[in-house]
Amino acid sequence: MLMTAQLPQSQTTSSSDLYQQDFYLWIQTTAELLKQGRLTELDLENLIDEIETMGRSEKKALRSNLEVVLMHLLKYKYHDEKRSGSWRATIREHRKRLRQALQESPSLKPYFDEVFGLCYDDARLLAADETELNVVIFPEESPFTPEQALDPDFYQSQHNS
Repeated sequence: MLMTAQLPQSQTTSSSDLYQQDFYLWIQTTAELLKQGRLTELDLENLIDEIETMGRSEKKALRSNLEVVLMHLLKYKYHDEKRSGSWRATIREHRKRLRQALQESPSLKPYFDEVFGLCYDDARLLAADETELNVVIFPEESPFTPEQALDPDFYQSQHNS
């Protein structure tokens, strides 16, 4: 017995109204319309907006993970008496997230390179806040390259500097 997927019940609500009233149901309905090739029934305005939002979210996550890596590398390098396994684990986890994002979406690499300096600026201030060290202790220009920020073994070499 072959079963065809049914559209979720939207109680005769228009797609754009459904988007406002029940986002999850809107997603289910939109996915089913796409699967069935019923493209003229799609709520294109909100679908386009959601797809664009997904792209912005990927960039935001990349920036956030990069800032965390750089902040912890700074703390690890310049606040060495407080080094901990927790810092190393944080560096490892956020590097992993960055590498995964770049593997899944290689087109994000130019953005990574573009925002590296800005992320470093933010990470420098965050490192100063967290360590309560004067911000001037941390160099104005990143002592780390983008490649080092992604290198899973780089913090090991920081242990000896």
